[in-house]
Amino acid sequence: MRSFFEAIQWFFETIMFAPHNFLRHLELSSWFAANTINWCFMIVCAGFTYYWCKQLKLHKDNNDEFQDTTAHSFLK
Repeated sequence: MRSFFEAIQWFFETIMFAPHNFLRHLELSSWFAANTINWCFMIVCAGFTYYWCKQLKLHKDNNDEFQDTTAHSFLK
């Protein structure tokens, strides 16, 4: 049974964490190279946020938005 758990340990430490270990060693030589994926995620999120705000403005300008100030009918 012990060898089964050691196999799981080997799999995660050697195979699954290999990209993290690579980035950990890369950070010592170049911080910008190690954080490139973070910058990519931030650019993608900024693009989606811009698109979302543009769509909200489009619906607001067309008066397509239904704004009901009461959450339930019994609060009227």
